[in-house]
Amino acid sequence: MTGKKILVVDDEAAVRRLVSSYLKREGYQVLEAEDGIEALRKARLEHPDLIVLDLMLPEIDGLEICRVLRAESDIYILMLTAKTEETDKLLGLGMGADDYLTKPFSPRELVARVKAILRRGEHDTISIAAVIRSGSIEIDSNRHMAKKGGKELDLTAREFDILKQLAVRPGMVFSREQLLEMVWGYEFFGDPRVVDVHVAKLRKKIEKDPSRPRIIKTVRGVGYKLQPDV
Repeated sequence: MTGKKILVVDDEAAVRRLVSSYLKREGYQVLEAEDGIEALRKARLEHPDLIVLDLMLPEIDGLEICRVLRAESDIYILMLTAKTEETDKLLGLGMGADDYLTKPFSPRELVARVKAILRRGEHDTISIAAVIRSGSIEIDSNRHMAKKGGKELDLTAREFDILKQLAVRPGMVFSREQLLEMVWGYEFFGDPRVVDVHVAKLRKKIEKDPSRPRIIKTVRGVGYKLQPDV
């Protein structure tokens, strides 16, 4: 992820500084803008990979910026707002925003959303490959089929999607929230522990000893990763 460029747009300097500091810690290049005119200028000049965009801005508001930029490019947009009404959320998403976060927000959650959006874009490209192989695991996305050691696995749709997400980035740790976003979608409002339930079922189908998993590993306090077996 290092080297990705992000434009943070908010008329509150304290919010810009907070968001920028957390993103910089993750290795992102960060630009800032305090109003709509400056945001459009920097977006067009710097071509950032993603914009963290406040809805309520002077000069030009976030919805209009979103509409203009979406007409010009496929740049990723994470919209921020102090408003909580469902209509505002739908408006932002309808204008082409990729995700939506309501103030006040956790900076860590914002960083997780940014990572998920950017990773989703990378994954969309990678997943075009017909077959993903990781150790004894083989996944054919086009045929929606997974095998272990050449033997076809009887997986549910959720189990297949979780396995595929993990296999695309073997060794990379995914949090429950990230797996929820990638497999269930951003609109899932249930208990994140639903991921644990599906992982447990998946382990029963691919692990020799599910109580001592060697392929889908738990990283305590973080999430899950796929450790290719040999």
